[in-house]
Amino acid sequence: MATDSQGVQHEPSAKEVRLVIAASSAGTVFEWYDFFIYGTLATLIGQAFFPADNETLSILLVWAGFAVGFGFRPLGAILFGYLGDKLGRKYTFLVTVTLMGIATAGVGLVPGAETIGLWAPAIVLLFRVLQGLALGGEYGGAAIYVAEHAPAEKRGLYTSFIQASVVGGFVLSIIVVIACRTLIPAEEFNAWGWRVPFLLSIVLLLISLWMRMKLSESPVFQAMKAEGKMSANPFKESFTYPGNHKRIFIALFGITGILTTIWYTAFFSGLSFLRGPMRMENSLVEWILLIAGLVAMSFYIVVGKWSDRVGRKKPIVLGAGLTLVLLFPVFWGIGALANPGLQESARAAPVTVAGPECSFDPFAEVQDSDCGKLLEDLTSLGIPYDIADAGSETVALQVGATSHAMNGEGAIAWDDAVSRRGQVQQWLEEAGYDFSRQTPPLLNILGIIALLLVLGMLSALTYGSVAALLTEMFPPQIRYSSMSIPYHIGAGYLGGFLPLIAGFIVATTGNAYAGLWYTWAVVAFGLVVAWWGLPDGPPRDFSDEHS
Repeated sequence: MATDSQGVQHEPSAKEVRLVIAASSAGTVFEWYDFFIYGTLATLIGQAFFPADNETLSILLVWAGFAVGFGFRPLGAILFGYLGDKLGRKYTFLVTVTLMGIATAGVGLVPGAETIGLWAPAIVLLFRVLQGLALGGEYGGAAIYVAEHAPAEKRGLYTSFIQASVVGGFVLSIIVVIACRTLIPAEEFNAWGWRVPFLLSIVLLLISLWMRMKLSESPVFQAMKAEGKMSANPFKESFTYPGNHKRIFIALFGITGILTTIWYTAFFSGLSFLRGPMRMENSLVEWILLIAGLVAMSFYIVVGKWSDRVGRKKPIVLGAGLTLVLLFPVFWGIGALANPGLQESARAAPVTVAGPECSFDPFAEVQDSDCGKLLEDLTSLGIPYDIADAGSETVALQVGATSHAMNGEGAIAWDDAVSRRGQVQQWLEEAGYDFSRQTPPLLNILGIIALLLVLGMLSALTYGSVAALLTEMFPPQIRYSSMSIPYHIGAGYLGGFLPLIAGFIVATTGNAYAGLWYTWAVVAFGLVVAWWGLPDGPPRDFSDEHS
C-alpha cells in the first residue's frame, strides 16, 4: 500500500504503477548502458587510451579504469543519498541520470593517446569518476521510488524490474555495439566507430529525462515532509540509528557482496573469458551474451515475484549456496564447449617454463627478466603453463615432449617483442595449438548459452528481490542514504574491482579459471552473513521491533 501526503493509504492505479515502473526502469537501463558500454568495448578502449607493449598491462589498465568508476560509487551514494533523503527521490535521480549521460558522451569525444598523450587516459578516468558518482545515486533512487509506490504484497515483483533493468543496460550496450559493427566497416569501427555508442548516450539521456519528468514525488517522501519527520542529517543518522550498524553490515556482505560478484562473474567474466582465453570470434561472443542476457532478464522478475510469497532470504541463500557448488563446473563446461581444441592441446602438449627469475608482473611495461618476458607472451596468447621447480641458468620452453632452449647465441631476440612472440606462437602451433578465432558448432553454442543462463539464474536468485529487501531493511527518513551506502561500497569495491582482480590472478597463475576463486571466496563469506543476518519468514515493512 502506498501513502499519500495526508497519510491516507491507497492502492496505486494500474496506470500510475506502469508509469512509475517504466520510467524508473528505462532510466536504469540507460544509465547502466552508459556504465557498461565501457566494459563491452574494453579492448578498443585499451588501444585508444591505454596503449602498451604488454598487452596484459593494457587490458588491466582498462579494467583499472573500470574499477575507478566503481570506486567512486560510495561517494556518489553518500552525496545523492543525502540529497534524496532531504530533497526528494524524483529530483535526485534526475540529476544522476543527467550526470551519467554527459560523462558517457564525453568519453566518446576524448582524443586518443596518440594525439594528446597521457591527457587521454587522465580525461577518461575523470569521466569514469563522474559516472561512478552518478551511479552511486541512481540505484537507490530508482529502487526506493518504485518500492514506495508498490503495495506491500507486490513489492518484490514491482522492484524486480529495476534489477532486470541492470541486465537490460548490459544487453542494450551489446545491441548497440552489434548494430554499429554491422553498419560501420570493421576497420573504421576499430578506428573511430566505437565512439558512436558513447555519443548515443545523449539521445538516451533525453528520452530518460522526458520519461522521468512525467513522474511525481514518492508518496512516502511527501508524507514524511508533510508530517515533519525528515531527517536532519541522513548520512550521520545512517550510522547512529539504532540497529543500523548491523543492518549495514548485512547489506554490505550478506546481500551486495554476494549479488555483485555473481553478477559480474556471470556477465563480464563470461564475456572476457570467451573473448580472451577461449579465443572465440568477437561478434559471436556478443550475440551469445545478447541472447543469454535477454532471456536472463525474465529470471529476475520471476524471483522478485517468488520472494513476495516465500520471503527475501530464501532466494538469496539458495542462489549463493548453488553458486559455490556450480561456479567452477559451469565455467569448465563453457571452456570445453567454446574451444575444445585448446583443452585437448593443453593435455597433449602441456607447457612448462624454466629459467632464472621466472615470474611475471602484469603491471610492468617491460618485464625484468627474460623468463618473465616468456611468461608475458604465453599469457597474452592465452596459454596455460607451469613453472618448473628446479633452478635453471637458462630459459627453456617445454611444449609436450619438445624442449626449446631460448638463450645462447642466435637463440631468440628478447628485446623484440613482436618477433619473440611470433617465435613462441610458431613453436606452439607446431605442437598443435590453434590461435585462430574460434566458431564452435551450433550445438556447442547452444550449450554455452545454456550454461550462461545457469549463471544468470544464480544472479537472479541473489539479486531479484534485493531492491525490496533493502527498502524494507531501513527506516524511510534515512532510507536513501542507508541502503545506498552499503550497496555501493559492496558493488563498487567487491564487484567493480572483480575484473581487475580476477584478471590479475589469471595473468599471474597462467590458469584461465583461477580468477573464479575471488568470486567463490566473497560469496562463501556472504552466505554465512546472509544465513545469520537476514530475516526469515514473509516480507514485512521496516519496524524497529523487527530490526
